[in-house]
Amino acid sequence: MTTLYLSHPAALDHAMPPGHPERPDRIRAVDRALEDERFAGLVRAAAPLATSEVAALAHPVPYVEAIVEASPKSGFVQIDSDTLMSPGTLEAALRAVGGAVHAVDAVMRGECANAFVAMRPPGHHAERMQAMGFCLFNHAAIAVRHARQVHGATRVALVDWDVHHGNGSQDIFWDDPSVMFASTHQMPLFPGTGAVGERGTHDTIVNVPLRAGDGSAIFREVFEKGILARVAAFAPDFIVVSAGFDAHRLDPLGSVELDEGDFGWATRKLMEVADKHAGGRIVSVLEGGYDLNGLGRSVAAHVDALMGR
Repeated sequence: MTTLYLSHPAALDHAMPPGHPERPDRIRAVDRALEDERFAGLVRAAAPLATSEVAALAHPVPYVEAIVEASPKSGFVQIDSDTLMSPGTLEAALRAVGGAVHAVDAVMRGECANAFVAMRPPGHHAERMQAMGFCLFNHAAIAVRHARQVHGATRVALVDWDVHHGNGSQDIFWDDPSVMFASTHQMPLFPGTGAVGERGTHDTIVNVPLRAGDGSAIFREVFEKGILARVAAFAPDFIVVSAGFDAHRLDPLGSVELDEGDFGWATRKLMEVADKHAGGRIVSVLEGGYDLNGLGRSVAAHVDALMGR
């Protein structure tokens, strides 16, 4: 099973102040994990630079233009209380968008079975008109729109297992009957959204919250019954994963007690749904994950599963 891995050194140039959890070492940890010889079969490619027009698939043009214009020549610019830009941020963010879109192209054209995009900053908190939670552009949502508009996908499922609710993705797809957004996440926790009753205009928003301290058994039960069952009933012809790994028990920003095996299991379960309804087509994009050890181990388990192991 051919898996495409997309990243780019520009992800390291998105600098953050000392002590900020969304730091370049996250990508270094992912790269180290995927240097293991068992990943020699990965097809590796550089994430291309997307245009502003591609970013506008999920955001209004004035918002995209404002982010581009905010890019500093030196120092930091504060976009949100915890979201900053440095001189290397804009390229990193546009390559994260470009990687997500290229992954969709490659999978849709049959050049690979599935793909994993490891870039930063993350994206799933970026709403249509609001950057927040370290996120500027919603790469996963852009990938969904690209699959719909360029490749003719009729129903796309966006599955998010980051420990924080993907409020941006929910905002973008709230009124869209062609997209199911399904999320499991810790509540209460930033950003404060993601209650079961948040279902969208067409009942295509699925929120399955976890509580602090919930571990593997509870996660697997609610993921199977609450997420997989709904996604399977939706019968998507393409699946995008917002793959955050901060629900790992080592992560400092969450209190869910998962281990890397849970992410491998969830990946394989989603692949079963994709095999049945979507011709196996899955694209995964990196979201959170702030303990470097937990992140590296979780990414390895995720990519192992994508590669059919």
